[in-house]
Amino acid sequence: MIRDLHRVLELVESGFARYRVLVVGDLMLDRYVWGDVSRISPEAPVPVLRSVRRTHVAGGAANVAMNLAGLGAQVSLAGFLGADEDGQLLREALAGSGSDGVNTCALCVWQRQTISKTRVMAGRQQLMRLDVEAPQAASSDEIDSLLGSLASEIARADCIVLSDYAKGVLPERVCKTVIAQARKRGVPLLVDPKGGDFSKYRGATTICPNLQELAACTGVDAQNSGALMAAGRALIAPLELEYLTVTMSELGICVLGANSDLDLHASAQAREVYDVSGAGDTVMATLAASAAAQLDLESTLQLANTAAGIVVGRVGTVPIDRASLLATLSGELALSTQEKVVDRTALVARSAQWRSRGETIVFTNGCFDLLHVGHITLLEDAHRMGDRLVIGLNSDGSVRRLKGATRPIVGEKERARILAALASTDAIIVFDEDTPLATIEALRPDVLVKGGDYNEATVVGAELVRGWGGRVAIVPTLAGFSTTNIVKKLNTNVEKA
Repeated sequence: MIRDLHRVLELVESGFARYRVLVVGDLMLDRYVWGDVSRISPEAPVPVLRSVRRTHVAGGAANVAMNLAGLGAQVSLAGFLGADEDGQLLREALAGSGSDGVNTCALCVWQRQTISKTRVMAGRQQLMRLDVEAPQAASSDEIDSLLGSLASEIARADCIVLSDYAKGVLPERVCKTVIAQARKRGVPLLVDPKGGDFSKYRGATTICPNLQELAACTGVDAQNSGALMAAGRALIAPLELEYLTVTMSELGICVLGANSDLDLHASAQAREVYDVSGAGDTVMATLAASAAAQLDLESTLQLANTAAGIVVGRVGTVPIDRASLLATLSGELALSTQEKVVDRTALVARSAQWRSRGETIVFTNGCFDLLHVGHITLLEDAHRMGDRLVIGLNSDGSVRRLKGATRPIVGEKERARILAALASTDAIIVFDEDTPLATIEALRPDVLVKGGDYNEATVVGAELVRGWGGRVAIVPTLAGFSTTNIVKKLNTNVEKA
């Protein structure tokens, strides 16, 4: 479950549109020849494909840009393409992505063919791949042209991605120049690396190798995960990184800090895998959009895994789209809403996890019988006082003892479920005692909140909370809003009718 799911949903729905991401790297055109195989050639022992259709999409760094556009971010793309038909097809594919497409003003033309990969597909099975590319690196004049086109884009970017496929666009000169300018502006820069030497990426915010790339760089066997992670961690200081991000296919994504206590791991989403083409680009795009929006790392990794889990269930290079991501996240939201209602044992365990991440816990309680704007205001104010808000909810029996035989109007299960659906709520515990004192003792909140009709002397548990260094907060209530007043008004209207 994504840690800050409501924040993530907000970003995916519209928030990424506020951020601009610059992608610099090797552009490709991915072609597909689709068909079916029913016989073997009489000329050679090879399958005969009956072609039924052909498609083409943006690949390489261009696919990273397409994924960012699919997430709703503003995207600029820099790199080289040829003055040929494939180059024109690639430009057209980029122009059709997202609401405004990918900004291609920083694209440069070089004196060779556009890089392309043609995959021959029999149903969901890839039979072969044909690559067209020039082996030489870009010339000095071509690099000058690229760097000249980058200056204004770097100045506007909220995040930068170097997408290196070792096709000549990202020599050491380009990497060092872009990284230096990103550092000067304080802009996060993420690298999808290639090759066995990461030194040209020194100074990046993070480098994001997969297991095989990290093994090639460190010389440690990819099967020896403990030694490989230790070797990866040892790269952080000499390469002046903030952290290292390791993508591990079906094992998920791991962030390594200079100190192992800072490590994070997000497990991959269980999906039926049809094609991993472009999944790494989807991960890079999601990491970059999240970095631009300053989303916390844990939620970022979980979101990237969710996005990758969607695209590997499709055939071919298919970028992520907001509709599919929102549908998947909404399913997680429904699950997390149910999981917010916990017993005391589960609450203590969950609070320990929150505290291990340095998060502060706020507690408030009440009957919350007929939820009204006064309740919502109280809970929103309470949520702003810390990282996690826990609500203690009086059980039906407790409410009857406090309010009389005609209350509650809404049962405890329904009240808990309604409260769980609020974005401000992180956990609900139903207590049967007359006061929440036992729950407060077990939870040990950092902040205890009550409405303005209380004072600190009348707040149950106030002395306990102050005793362990917490604080008590009284939130002003909205005059005229209470369940009692709502019930009186309803009764009056019934009598008049």
